Amino acid sequence: MSILEHPVKTLSGSPSSLGAVAAKVTLVVNVASKCGLTPQYTGLEQLHEKYAARGFSVVGFPCNQFGAQEPGTPDEIATFCSTTYGVTFPLMEKIDVNGDGRHAIYDELTAVADAEGTGGDIRWNFEKFVIADGGRTIVRFSPMVAPDDANLVATIEKLLDA
Repeated sequence: MSILEHPVKTLSGSPSSLGAVAAKVTLVVNVASKCGLTPQYTGLEQLHEKYAARGFSVVGFPCNQFGAQEPGTPDEIATFCSTTYGVTFPLMEKIDVNGDGRHAIYDELTAVADAEGTGGDIRWNFEKFVIADGGRTIVRFSPMVAPDDANLVATIEKLLDA
């Protein structure tokens, strides 16, 4: 089964899959509303808006596994993201990205190492994965990599141009 086919629900609870909300190139991010990195929502939305017409989308997966920094209900998460950061990109259901309850999408994502060779468990909120080629290409970026980072943007643009 492709990473794009694993069942997942939208933040509103509707059955879906990553493939149903993904674009030609998709940036998957585990997000949280009460994290020091939460302001990255601004840059993620800017990326989403800038490249959407070319076949790009950001998809956020709320996760409460890191310092309980995403404690909200789906409605609270949706309201926070839209009113505080103007988020328009798809948000999926709150999931676990590590441990025994790790979602199948993250089973596949955590198998990929980043440019520094770090693979395995998600380190913190806002770890980023660029997915392209129908799920065959996955490039991992640290949570500390900002959405406007030159290497991240270059990866997105290269895959959009492929």
